[in-house]
Amino acid sequence: MTIHLTQSAAATEALGAELAERLAPGDVVVLSGEVGAGKTTLVRGACRALGIGSPVTSPTFTIGHRYEGGRVPVAHLDLYRLESGLESEDPALLEDYLVAGAVAFVEWPAVAEPQLGDRRVLAVRLAHAGGDRREIEIPAASARK
Repeated sequence: MTIHLTQSAAATEALGAELAERLAPGDVVVLSGEVGAGKTTLVRGACRALGIGSPVTSPTFTIGHRYEGGRVPVAHLDLYRLESGLESEDPALLEDYLVAGAVAFVEWPAVAEPQLGDRRVLAVRLAHAGGDRREIEIPAASARK
């Protein structure tokens, strides 16, 4: 596990870009951290590095966004509203996003973990460190679930 301390949103985005260099289609990055910890900011930096030119925003109220046009399609899920579980949702809700040909980022991943199956998963944790600073834990390159 490597712990990074970023000093600004731009530095968090830059760390996301570094993370993107390690990703391949089919990879899932699960992002844990309290509200405002920088999860979407990290995803924005990764998307830019993956060649996504469209705006990258939090999908809190839509569950997910799909981004095309980069070197690999990207799915970005925010499951905050589903913290109590997926039982009342369409069983195929996540299948449209967790596809082999795309990189997926999943914020608030606890409810989705049973559906991740044998996908390669990279677990990233973010925490407030005062002001615009964030502490971000990223597993070493070989440490995948």
